Amino acid sequence: MLPTQFFSSFVSEPFGIAALLFGAAVMLLLIWILRLEVRLRQLTRGKDGASLERVIRDSLSESKRISESQKTLEEYLTTVENRIRKSVQGVETTRFNPFHGDGSGGNQSFSTVFLTEEGDGVVLTGMHARERMSVYAKPIKKFTSDYELTKEERSLLENKRAKVSRKSVETEMQK
Repeated sequence: MLPTQFFSSFVSEPFGIAALLFGAAVMLLLIWILRLEVRLRQLTRGKDGASLERVIRDSLSESKRISESQKTLEEYLTTVENRIRKSVQGVETTRFNPFHGDGSGGNQSFSTVFLTEEGDGVVLTGMHARERMSVYAKPIKKFTSDYELTKEERSLLENKRAKVSRKSVETEMQK
C-alpha cells in the first residue's frame, strides 16, 4: 500500500479524521510547551546568571527596607510639622501716628506682631515722640492678650488670625 493510499483511506474513516486532528493538536501543544520552556529558562537565568528566586528575595528585602525608611520619614515629618506649628509663621508690621491731632510724631511709631500658627506670640509696639521713644511688648495667647491692646495692635492680630485660619483651611483641603 502506498503512503497516499494509506492517507486517503485513513482520512475517509471517521476515527481517522479525529485521530489526525488530535495529532495536530498534540503537535501544536508540544511546540507551545517548548516555547514556554525556553522563555522560562530565559526568565530564571537573569542578566548575570542569578536565579529568579534570588531576585524575588532581594526585591522583598528592598521593599521591607523602603517600608521602614518610609515609616522613619513619616515620624520625622510629624515632629517637623509639630515644630513648625510652634515656630513664628506670621509677622506683620504697621506704622502709625499716635498723636493725630497735635502734628507731632508723624508715622514713626510701629506695631509688629510675631505669631505661631496657634496664635501664640508677642506684639511689639514702638511709640515715637520728639523727646523719647518707648517700646512695649505684650504676650499673645491664642490671638488674645491679658494686656490692653491699641487699635493698631488689635488690627494686626485680626489680620493675622484671618490669614492663619485661611492658611489652615487651605492646608486641610490639600490633604
